[in-house]
Amino acid sequence: MSIQDIIEGKKEWRAHVARVKSLPQDYQIVYNEIQKYLFKVSPAELNEGIGLLSGIVDLFEEGAAHGKCVLEVTGRDVAAFCDELIKDSKTFGDILHESADQEVNRAMKKVTDKKEKG
Repeated sequence: MSIQDIIEGKKEWRAHVARVKSLPQDYQIVYNEIQKYLFKVSPAELNEGIGLLSGIVDLFEEGAAHGKCVLEVTGRDVAAFCDELIKDSKTFGDILHESADQEVNRAMKKVTDKKEKG
């Protein structure tokens, strides 16, 4: 990652935070809880910029513009709303699980190959 990428990332993040701060108070509260939740469950796509978070802000801006309460947008179960957003996303846990499986399979193949040759 170049310095230019870091600078652009910071600018993008600051613009994103400004959008969040311009939302009504109830939307900001729910957004912050969603962000915490997503950081805890760690969908890998959060590591690829702010696309998912930006999409949530888009949805919230639209809901606020139509005069909806934030829970009309997300539903009462905000965690379920988050889970639905990331249901097809890999988490870092999934990636680590796959990596561990691959390492075990490689190691077992080496052992099996040695036994077959010996």
